[in-house]
Amino acid sequence: MSSLKKTLMQKGMKLMSDPRVMKMMQDERVMKAVMAAMSVPGKAQSIAKEQLENVAKAMALATESEVKDLRRTVRKLEEELSKMKHADGGEKSAPKKKSSGAE
Repeated sequence: MSSLKKTLMQKGMKLMSDPRVMKMMQDERVMKAVMAAMSVPGKAQSIAKEQLENVAKAMALATESEVKDLRRTVRKLEEELSKMKHADGGEKSAPKKKSSGAE
């Protein structure tokens, strides 16, 4: 795959050095069209992501961003709890329940 990319880059550079192409690229309309064409994949991806999030919300499912936020919050709370335990001098032992042996 990298050889294909390398070949395309070489041909593209050769094409860009052609005086006819250079003159055409100076035209504002051509540059606007090129920029619009280059932005299409990003726009399509963002539209698809929005639609996916809408479907997830309609089905009461958590989106990827919501799960990331939740994980981040849990990690912060775990860190805070750990700091609090260390500040108190370690874990305080909770009173143990006595078992009656008839369980």
